[in-house]
Amino acid sequence: MTSGEAPGGIEVRAADLEDPVHARAIVDLLDAYASDPIGGGRPLAPEVQARLVSGLREHPTTLVLLAFDGERPIGIAVCFLGFSTFQARPLLNVHDLAVLPGWRGRGVGQALLAAVEERARARGCGKLTLEVQDENTRARRVYDRFGFVDFTVAGSATRFLTKPLAPVD
Repeated sequence: MTSGEAPGGIEVRAADLEDPVHARAIVDLLDAYASDPIGGGRPLAPEVQARLVSGLREHPTTLVLLAFDGERPIGIAVCFLGFSTFQARPLLNVHDLAVLPGWRGRGVGQALLAAVEERARARGCGKLTLEVQDENTRARRVYDRFGFVDFTVAGSATRFLTKPLAPVD
């Protein structure tokens, strides 16, 4: 499924989670992101790599978009559909957005975000959401240019919090 061409012949496609080529691209791109200093500086653990695509496949609201230069995967957006109670409409959360280092600054991130927005609008979403590290200035510039702003309620910025849970045996 083609979403369209981006500058420089970059093409964004919805990932087919049953396609072994797309599955390998998902693991490789997310592993490259995790290995980058901004992603934690460590590759994905082998057990995470082994269950990543099947977990995405089993999650009912998964949307994965891949950016390609020809047949080479160079970027990824992993998204999940959620719901905004204040709008009573769906929302689309961009959980991961990653572009291979050699392709950054070439419009790949913007092309992925445009494809995400296109799909969110088609689903009637009221907004896109994402989380970004304060020190990830490069990503923040991409998101700012695309129109993302800090989320505020009653004039107060909202923080993203997490509570890690131990795996269930």
